[in-house]
Amino acid sequence: MRLPDEADVPAQINIVPMIDVIFAILTFFVMSTLFLTRSEGLPVNLPQAQTARKNTRPAQVTLTVDKAGKVFLNKQAISLEELEAGVQKNVKPQQPLMVILNADEGVNHGQIVKVMDRVRRVKGARLAIATRRE
Repeated sequence: MRLPDEADVPAQINIVPMIDVIFAILTFFVMSTLFLTRSEGLPVNLPQAQTARKNTRPAQVTLTVDKAGKVFLNKQAISLEELEAGVQKNVKPQQPLMVILNADEGVNHGQIVKVMDRVRRVKGARLAIATRRE
């Protein structure tokens, strides 16, 4: 039984618990991203040097050999005879050049050896073979 002087209380949605949950999730993501840094060694205080250089990645070029045996240097077709000069143009003094070899698994082994031999003739160029994870 209701008394006549009582007013109807409108229905309300309490959002305080939802805000608490959102802040908890936000805190989780902030804290987890703090641990995403990659450490290459033990933490030490490094000495200073005026001749120090920034650890830079070597310059990279991509050498592709497709299933037909055609050779491409940075997506540009190149002949086997021009390959050594093409790679040499990308070598800069005092900076190593990483040549990444992408070769189709169906290419003749002899063709790949010829390509690798041409790249190895270039001073300052290092060769890496790209693979995919099984």
